[in-house]
Amino acid sequence: MTFVVRAAQDDDLRHLYEMAKLTGGGFTNLPADRTSLRNKLALSRAAFERDDTALSDEQFVLMLENTANGDVRGTCQLITHVGQKHPFYSYRIGTLTQHSRELERTFRAEMLSLTTDLEGASEVGGLFLHPGERAGGLGLLLARSRYLFIRAHRPRFADRVLAELRGVIDEAGGSPFWDGLAGRFFGMNFQAADEFNAINGHQFIADLMPKHPIYTAMLSETARAAIGLPHPSGRAAMRMLENEGFAFESYIDIFDGGPTMTARTDQVRTIKEARDGKVAAIADTPGGTEALVATGRLKAFRCAYGTVGERDGAVTLSSAAASALGVAPGDTISWIARL
Repeated sequence: MTFVVRAAQDDDLRHLYEMAKLTGGGFTNLPADRTSLRNKLALSRAAFERDDTALSDEQFVLMLENTANGDVRGTCQLITHVGQKHPFYSYRIGTLTQHSRELERTFRAEMLSLTTDLEGASEVGGLFLHPGERAGGLGLLLARSRYLFIRAHRPRFADRVLAELRGVIDEAGGSPFWDGLAGRFFGMNFQAADEFNAINGHQFIADLMPKHPIYTAMLSETARAAIGLPHPSGRAAMRMLENEGFAFESYIDIFDGGPTMTARTDQVRTIKEARDGKVAAIADTPGGTEALVATGRLKAFRCAYGTVGERDGAVTLSSAAASALGVAPGDTISWIARL
């Protein structure tokens, strides 16, 4: 059984909607709203069809397909330039230190400051894998395919890349962070605010959120405990990001308090270490390197696992991967060893 990551198409709406219903909330890039998803696919189609190198505000949607039966079992997204149409807000965690000579005490207060520091970065996000497929490295295939896509279209992406991880969500689908902070200013529960944001964007945050720093000591204990923590289902994703060179630099999501991870684009491991080569032969050669293999540009982009052999500059690709990718001798591929 071979899975391939490919460009999304308009008729993937049904697949996206079915996956969106399984996310459990707090998944802004994949709302369970057909109109929003249809618009997302339209934007993705326009991005795939634009064949120049200018950096613009675009988003690409990729799909994970089982080549044996055509079932779509996962998705991920790339946004080239955040904060251009709507402000891209984050909270930055900071510390204010003050000293009282009379009391001979030093006080350090943790604060959350509303910021748009990350505007202009590219974003990798929207990664969702069907619960029945969370084995065999398919999550890693989806995640790293995004970096191979960026590498193949590097001028279309910024010099900084971010990834927002979903924060802590309780059993009722609420967010302790939202309830302890933003919910007090908006008169909306987390589910309503998250759905509104997914469909309409962040502007209502700019309209209603207080602009002065928030002292975390004023928050409830449950809200404070959620700051910078990923949802339990996102811990593996956080480790994958760290393996790629992403780091938590004190930025958190304004809705659920989840961590925002950042990296310099050219220092992302997969982008930096992937190699290019021309396929000399299609053969199942023992002793090759198990790798992520990608080929094609824009809507012809495809990525799958395969075995790559290289000797004296000649590249051999396993037959199953070649079939999934539509690669023949003479075609160029990019690859990086599977972790």
